[in-house]
Amino acid sequence: MRSARRPCRTSTPGSIASGAAGLRTWTHWQPRLRAADASADHLAKGNDNNAGAIHDRSQAPDQRRATARRHPRARGGRIDDLWDACTSPERISRWFLPVSGDLRLGGRFQIRGNASGTIERCDPPKSFGATWEFGGEVSWIEVRLNAEADGSTRFELEHTAHVDDERWAEFGPGAVGIGWDMGFMGLATHLSSGEAVDPQQAAAWPASDDGKLFMSLSSERWREASIAAGTDDASARAAADRCMAAYTGTAP
Repeated sequence: MRSARRPCRTSTPGSIASGAAGLRTWTHWQPRLRAADASADHLAKGNDNNAGAIHDRSQAPDQRRATARRHPRARGGRIDDLWDACTSPERISRWFLPVSGDLRLGGRFQIRGNASGTIERCDPPKSFGATWEFGGEVSWIEVRLNAEADGSTRFELEHTAHVDDERWAEFGPGAVGIGWDMGFMGLATHLSSGEAVDPQQAAAWPASDDGKLFMSLSSERWREASIAAGTDDASARAAADRCMAAYTGTAP
């Protein structure tokens, strides 16, 4: 019964699992931040912002798993506040998109203009997992929060999809990775300022010099992660180029 479900949120006002972006099975979304906040230098240095990609080839081609993983650190961020920012409908709209639905374990959610899904696991304020349903296909997201000794909180997100070899070769992990990186910027901006992002600025940012630089550096990091996962250099570079072309609307 619905009344018996455990809400996947804290007792304070808050927000739900946000999603990544992409192409076909992967969902594309707009960053919610000001261009002045573009942390391209931080991404280039890779400090506390590690990317990982896994392409599991041990299963049948149509069941192979592709996982994009990123775990940046929210410096100075309390775990309860970060949890609230990732599980409260009111706060999620400040840095991502409006969300509606039954935001509790077993409930369904809908992100406006983006993915829907079911909340499958919830352990406040440490982790939650949900399906990510877009374009008629299903993938899975999992968010884990870990309080660090220095008072910061490590945010780890995994986005896993069943993809065939052709799709992996076409775009690689950057298909979801670049979108998630832009989202983390929006989240970091919100946590540091407490303000909502201007929708017009957010819509214009990808076409700005800052936006293009950030996406380019993000693409490079995901290309490196793909190579580390076993993709040969030439194939990883070609996939990254096609992925960037899809994000920027330019020829690869």
